[in-house]
Amino acid sequence: MLCKRIIPCLDVNQGRVVKGIQFVNLIDAGDPVEVAKQYNKNHADEIVFLDITASHEGRDTILDVVNQTAKEIFIPLTVGGGIRTTEDIKKILRAGADKVAINSSAVKNPHLINEGAKQYGNQCIVVAIDAKRNTEKGSWDVYIHGGRLNTNKDAIAWAKEVQQRGAGEILLTSMDCDGTKNGYDIELTKKVSQAVGIPVIASGGAGTPQHFSDVLTEGYADAALAASLFHFGEIQILELKNYLKNEGITVRP
Repeated sequence: MLCKRIIPCLDVNQGRVVKGIQFVNLIDAGDPVEVAKQYNKNHADEIVFLDITASHEGRDTILDVVNQTAKEIFIPLTVGGGIRTTEDIKKILRAGADKVAINSSAVKNPHLINEGAKQYGNQCIVVAIDAKRNTEKGSWDVYIHGGRLNTNKDAIAWAKEVQQRGAGEILLTSMDCDGTKNGYDIELTKKVSQAVGIPVIASGGAGTPQHFSDVLTEGYADAALAASLFHFGEIQILELKNYLKNEGITVRP
């Protein structure tokens, strides 16, 4: 059985790690390089680094911060934000990232997924999906530009399409649960995980060790991502892994 992964997420805005609730009310959580170094020491399996305003502001990802971070850590690094072309993908990978996460650009230009996978390999391409429940339709809509714009795409259908186009992984964020600490959206995660044959990283809503256990078992997620819980020391990654191990979930030591 493949090990389930625990992944801290560094949302970066203007060169600082930030965290908010449902994509707003951001508060400062430190220097990204220093925060990443701590996670590297504290048994994180990977790190996701998202430049959360790059796409909305129409600018490139902060490459120098990516480069500095990559030099300081020895676990896989995924970087997203402001990636619009295969040239952007190349720059991020050359700066030291192992994978790139594309969201807004993938929706606007789905062929970017195909081209990125073709040029750099499926394992490099993570498609981030920000999904919000549509109560009228009984489904989830895909949002872009940091949760500012509803594309009216169905999240489950979009997940299937990105796999077909060559994505190697999906980073699935529940906008409804993000930052609430009330638990992941198990229903959404389960539906996406069952619809695709590639790994799904669950994001949005972690508040207790039980929440991680729930999404990794009931939600069929391959990995669980969190931010503020880890940033502010509410849960230590090693303690979380010990808890999951005691729950019968296979994790890396």
